[in-house]
Parts: sequence; C-alpha cells; structure tokens
Amino acid sequence: MSSIHAQAFDYNGLPADKSKTGGWIPAGFILGIELCERLSTMGIAVNLVTYLAGTMHMTTSASANIVTDFMGTSFLLCFLGGFLADSFLGRFRTVAISAVIQTIGTGLLALSTGLPNLHPPPCDTANSDKCEPAGNFQMGVLYLSLYLIALGTGGLKSSASGFGADQFDESDEKEKANLAYFFNRFFFFISTGTLVAVTVLVYVQEEVSRALAYGICSASMFIAIFALLLGTKRYRYQRSHGSPISHILQVIVAATSKRRMKLPYNTEMLYENFQNASRIHHTNQFSFLDKAAVISEGDHVKNGVLDCNPWKLCSVTRVEEVKAVIRLLPIWATTILFWTTYAQILTFSVEQASTMERSIGGFQIPAASLTVFFVLAVLVTLGVYDRVVIPLWKKWKGKAGLTNLQRISLGLLLSAVGMAAAAISEMKRRSVAKSSSETSALPVSVFLLIPQFLLMGAGEAFTYTGQLDFFITESPKGMKGLSTGLFFVTISLGFFVSSFLVVIVQKVTSSFGSGEGWIGDNINKGRLDCFYGLLSFLSLINFGLYLVSAKWYKAQLPKPILPLTSGKSSPEEEC
Repeated sequence: MSSIHAQAFDYNGLPADKSKTGGWIPAGFILGIELCERLSTMGIAVNLVTYLAGTMHMTTSASANIVTDFMGTSFLLCFLGGFLADSFLGRFRTVAISAVIQTIGTGLLALSTGLPNLHPPPCDTANSDKCEPAGNFQMGVLYLSLYLIALGTGGLKSSASGFGADQFDESDEKEKANLAYFFNRFFFFISTGTLVAVTVLVYVQEEVSRALAYGICSASMFIAIFALLLGTKRYRYQRSHGSPISHILQVIVAATSKRRMKLPYNTEMLYENFQNASRIHHTNQFSFLDKAAVISEGDHVKNGVLDCNPWKLCSVTRVEEVKAVIRLLPIWATTILFWTTYAQILTFSVEQASTMERSIGGFQIPAASLTVFFVLAVLVTLGVYDRVVIPLWKKWKGKAGLTNLQRISLGLLLSAVGMAAAAISEMKRRSVAKSSSETSALPVSVFLLIPQFLLMGAGEAFTYTGQLDFFITESPKGMKGLSTGLFFVTISLGFFVSSFLVVIVQKVTSSFGSGEGWIGDNINKGRLDCFYGLLSFLSLINFGLYLVSAKWYKAQLPKPILPLTSGKSSPEEEC
C-alpha cells in the first residue's frame, strides 16, 4: 500500500508521506489544545453569573443574559471560523490564530478580576442595598475580554475536530479505524476539560482567587499553543476548496435572476457539469431553484462555449445541494429550544445552588461545581447507550442503535421533563426561603437540584450526538462543513433565545403584582419556578413540532436513483 496520502500535503507543500506525517502524535497535540479550550470556556461560563452578581453588582437577569450572550456568541462565531478556514486560512492557521486570541482574552479577564480598579468595591455590609454598580470602563474591559475569548473559541471549535480528522487517511482501512477512535477521544477530552473546569477550576475561583483561576486558563492555553506549533512539520494539511456558503448564494442569485424563465419540459436539458460519480440527480422539490440551472442565451459566448459564471448558471448538482440543506432546516429550527433550556444549567441553576446548603462535613461545595452531575450524566448516558442499548437494539431490531432523529427526539423530551423537575425543585426551595429567616444559606440541601442536572445531561447526550450525526450524514458531500456550522448555530441561537425570553418574561411579569417579576434581583422573591414551568411547556410544544418536522423530512427524502453507467459528462474543472 502506498505511503503517500494523495489528498493531503505536508509542511513543504508536497504530497504527505504517511510514514512521516499524521497519526496519533500530531492528533494528540490537537486533542491537548481542545482540552485547554474547554477548560477555559467552561471554567469561565459555569461560574461567571456569580461573579457578575456578587462582584460586579448586576441583577440576576442581567447576569444570566451576559453569560448566555457570551456562550451564544462563541458558538455563532464557529460559522465565521469555518468560513475563514474553508476559504482563506486553512484549519491549522485558524486553530493557531484562534488559540492566541483566546489566550489574550483569558489573560485580560484575569487582570479584570484581579485588579481592584477594574471592578467596584464590595457592598456595604451594614446596608446591602447600597452597592456601587460597575462603571462603564470596568464593564468595557470585562466585555472586551469575554468577546476575545468568544472569538477564539469560535475559531477553535470550527476547525479543531476537522484538523484532527485530517491526520488520518479515510482511504486507508487502518487509519480509518483510528479516525473513529479519534472522535471518541475528542469527545472524551472535551468532557474531561469540562469536568476539571467545574470541579478544580471552580474551587480555585471560589476558595483561592478568581484571577489565579483565569490565569491558569491563560497559561494552559499558552502551553497548548506551544505544543501545537511543535507539530507543525508533522501535520497533514488539506487545501481550501471554497466556502459552501458561496455556493448557496450563487444558486439563489442565479435562480432569482432567471425567475421569469420557464423550466424546460425535460429536466435532462438543465445544466450539469459534474461527473457521474459525484452527480446528484434532479428532484422536483423546491422547483424555483431549478431555474438556476436553466441555460439561457446570455450563458453563451461568441464561440458557443457555455459561460460558466457560477453567479449566472449553476449545475443541477449544486442546486440539489442547496435543496438538501433546505430540507434540514425544519429539524434545525426545532432543536434550538433544547439549547435554550440547556442555558439555564449554566445560569439560574447555579444561582439557585448559591442560596442552598452546600456543606459536606467541613467542605463547602462551590455552587458552580454542581454541574459536575450534568457532565457525569452525559458520560454515563453515552456509556450505557454504547455498551447496553446498542447491543440490545441490534438483537431486537437488527439495527445499530437509535436513528439520529430518534436520539434527537429523546433528548428533546428529556429536556421538557428536566425543566418540569427544575420547576418542582424551585417550588420547594422557594417555600423554604419564604419560611426561613436565614440570610446566608437556606436550610435545604443543594442536592435537591440533582434531578434537573441529570435529566438535562442525559438529554444533551442524545441531542448533541443525534444532531451532529444528522447534520453530517444527511447533508451532501460538498456541504459537510456548512452542516457542522448549522449544528453550532442551533446552540448559539438557543443561548440568544434564552436571553430574549428572560428580558421579555421579566418585563411582562414585573408590570403586574408586586413589581418584582419572575426573575428579579433577589431570586428568593422571584418566581423562577414559573419560568421553568414556561420553558417546560414550550419544550413540549416544540417536541410536537419536531415530530411533525421529522415525519415531513422522511417523507421528502428523494428516492435513490442508480447512477448512470454510460454517457460522458464534463468534469467540473472544465468550466
């Protein structure tokens, strides 16, 4: 078997020698930088709400929205990172540059939390209502550091997994098997980074120094960048082939410019320039887009050769790729709300925990460390699914586990139940708060919150893997990168929807009654249980819409057509 990887090149731009490039050593450097990224991002996100409320003297709702906006922007910027990697920078440069940006952001955040001039003085203990709010400059430094981190995170998330996969040759059976192990280990390293963040790092923030904890994040990223650069000459690189976003826009522009033209009676007359092996056959759905492939007089030049300007004329395959992406959108839209409920684990659940009894013997559990049950639920659910459910399902149904749509549906249902459990737990916590005279920790165990963490963790295990599988396997070959971006955008929009709901709900509920609203400054005086109940109700409605969308998607899938075995077609490069 050849030792040359024809589709990859080495540091010198030559075809990659598989004996000298790729494999587990360079992949290990990429796993290391992803672990440090998760350590930094989650170490900041899970405990940021307590810093904003306790140190920066912000309201509960404002603190929660800053956290959800930060996380939402991080995932939204994955789209930008993917575009830059596909079109200009390549995956290695995108990962390296993004890591540097994130390192600068975490270093600035460490300074922001450590220097007294960059946050307001502590509240007056004699009069807790008189707290000096953070100034514009102090908030400006905080925002700058957070969104530098978000920019770096977006670039890393968009390209790290793909660059790691580039180190293995899918045409080589042995390396293809290693590629499957890489994705398993990639998820393991993500979970490990999260686990360390919500335990060790959060403890350092609460008991030692928040500035030191963020300094550790910055230092770990610096070490990871150094390790990444050590492997520069051992990596395999892939050439950029342009962004699929441009292909989608080209189809839309071409179809719009030819909107007045009639479609030919025979679809064989539509323009096609892909070879049979890579061609996608025409379907009748979304026929308006077919006009992008109609050959008009303006598509010819004087010598009779077709003008292959992709903004004026697109192939049937390009049009069908866009149709395939459109078919994904109903599933895409109905998975957004899951990540809205997920956002509550990083914000209000931590706020709840901070008011409850968290002592075990003489040890005080940091409020944000309760999310360890969420991470453990993810890992246990995946382990049980891989080792128990899949073998049993294969014996019973003859299939290797649940389909991606079934896994998503199970995750959405668990999120609805998880929010209902959160509402019940909050009702109990609030009743204790109303009857208690304690001004610090309420006489109710923080472990009352465990069910909502476990249910949401199990829900994420099914939804995350189901979504990722769905968007990658169901998208056309030329749109794999875009489909991964769509997945991250659902997470991003989920966080933004959470911020929007918090603002709307607080504005509406504060206009009647006592004026406190459901999500007021004091969580004990609010009605967080009602907010959780609303999310559970919306999740059930969304679950019903998802089932309708999944049924529609399966009904709209084109029937497989056998590829042509004769006839010559021009390769795409002939344009």
